[in-house]
Formats: sequence, structure tokens, C-alpha cells
Amino acid sequence: MMQHGIGSEKSVPVVVGDALAADPNERYEVVLANPPFGKKSSTVIVGEDGRTSTEKDSIERDDFWATTSNKQLNFVQHIKTLLATHGRAAVVLPDNVLFEGGAGETIRKKLLHECEVHTLLRLPTGLFYAQGVKANVLFLEKKGASESPWTKALWIYDLRTNKHFTLKTNPLTRADLNEFVALYQAGNRHQRQATWSPETPEGRWRAYAYDELLARDKTSLDIFWLKDDALADSDNLPAPGVIAQEIVDDLEAALEQFRLIAGELAATTGD
Repeated sequence: MMQHGIGSEKSVPVVVGDALAADPNERYEVVLANPPFGKKSSTVIVGEDGRTSTEKDSIERDDFWATTSNKQLNFVQHIKTLLATHGRAAVVLPDNVLFEGGAGETIRKKLLHECEVHTLLRLPTGLFYAQGVKANVLFLEKKGASESPWTKALWIYDLRTNKHFTLKTNPLTRADLNEFVALYQAGNRHQRQATWSPETPEGRWRAYAYDELLARDKTSLDIFWLKDDALADSDNLPAPGVIAQEIVDDLEAALEQFRLIAGELAATTGD
């Protein structure tokens, strides 16, 4: 951020520490975050006799809705704590935060109830140096206590399906976000208009009501509706290199999930 002119040359507001360790007791009006996507959720402990054991890194905080070793889910809870009432946040999150069960379901339900979770931008693959990363930007506003949920509808823009970007040959540009920015209606979000309808099935912008979200399995927010052209029309396939890279991305993303599961099992059994 400093290299891009955000901040002061005289004062660098960077603190070295574990952001998830405790509530910093400071509140902010705006939080923009791209939390670490690392899957490490355990610590290897070496005893005096040289034997090793694995200790699961679960964050327990009174201000958190659920205890979990999933760092991304913990950052979601941490950001909720950092926001002042009516504070706004935009957070880059991997897909697993949208569909993971257990603590993930608990956190999503609480988030939808206590915050206005109003927008989800599904990012295309090929944006990050770590291959296979499938990410999203979640936009929300923290609200005060209420018996009824603050989220009335979640608007989703799909910039992933049938979109092909690479870091070098076809990078994402600001122009690629023009439609989303216009549809977002930053000045008045209540005037949003969907581009998807049964008559316009290729529309990338549509809303899902709170009751629809809650009725989904595990309250999953991993929602997509567009048809993948590569699957629908064998005569209109992307270039072989694009197909091959997408297969690699999917396999690496799946491998990351298996690594997470293996780490959880190892932490549980002590192996």
C-alpha cells in the first residue's frame, strides 16, 4: 500500500503480530482486506526427547461466533469485530468460506443476521500467483442488534463463468470491472436492477433473498447459474491451452482442500 501512495512517508502504520490473537479494541468505518489464503492450521511441537506432536491451531475468542482452525473463517469473524456500527467491509475470500460446513455454516448464518451482506463478486481464476485459487469479494455493512436479519438479499455478480484471464497474456483490467461497478450502484444500492432473468439467462447479476440463502444446504453462498460454454457447446471450446490450465487449476484447488482435511485429521489424531 505504501508503494502505491497509500499512507504517509513519515509514519508507516504496520504492526508485526498475530492479528487473530485478540480483539485490538479499535473500531473502523471501513475495512478492506485480502487475508492470507494459507491452509496451515496446526503447529508441530518438538519435545525434549526429539519426538514431535501436532497441536491444532484453533482460535478461541469471546467476540467470535465459532471456534475453528480455518484461518479465513477466523478473519471473517475478526473483521466483523473491527467494524464500527454501520462500518463497511470488502474482503477477498476463497470459495471454501462460502460453502464449508460446521463452523462455516454457523458463521455465515450469524453474518447474514447481524450484518447486511449485500454483494458478492465471484472473481475469475488466473488472478493470483498461486494456481488454482478461486476467490470472491464479499461486501458487507455491520449493523446493530436486531431480532430480524439485516440481510434482505445478496446480490451476486459472476465474473468467473466463461471468463479466461492469465497474469501475463490476458490480465484482468479495470475495464473488465466496468459493468459490475455500474450495477453495484454505490450511490444507491436499493436501485439495483438484475441483468439476469428467465428471458436473459446470460445475465451475470442477480439477487437471492435471505430466505433463499437460508434454505440452501449449509447456508452455502457458493452460488452460480450461468452455463459453462465449454460444457454446453463442444463446437465452441476454448483453446486447448485454456482448457488444460483450467483442469490444472481445478485439480490444484481440490488438492489444497485435501491438504486441509489431512492437516485437520493429523491434528485430531496427533499423528
